[in-house]
Amino acid sequence: MSALTTPPTSPTTTDTAQQAPVNLTEGAAREVRNIIKQHELNAEVIRLRVGVKGGGCSGFSYLLDLTETQKETDEVFEQHGIKIVCDPKSLLYLGGVTVDFKDEIMGRGFVFQNPNATSTCGCGSSFSA
Repeated sequence: MSALTTPPTSPTTTDTAQQAPVNLTEGAAREVRNIIKQHELNAEVIRLRVGVKGGGCSGFSYLLDLTETQKETDEVFEQHGIKIVCDPKSLLYLGGVTVDFKDEIMGRGFVFQNPNATSTCGCGSSFSA
């Protein structure tokens, strides 16, 4: 190994937002921290699972869940102090997605901006790719 070569990092861990396949905004991270605090969960072991499941009016539905479980095959990264896990199949549909949190007069909730979606439903919670 030359002096200019750095050792490879683990393929399942991403530390920076620029490298992460799922981007969490500061607003979304703040809301996740609020939920963890409100439900008196242990922030050291809680992960935000971001995923996709079949269903919804457009074919796929987004999944957000607070969990203590992490599978061996999960992609793991951290943004704004939140540990995020995502399964490999979901990453096929979520690569480059941004998860934000909106608090507006017409409603509040997490919002997905997915560059892989070819169409989305009116509520924004499902998409097709």
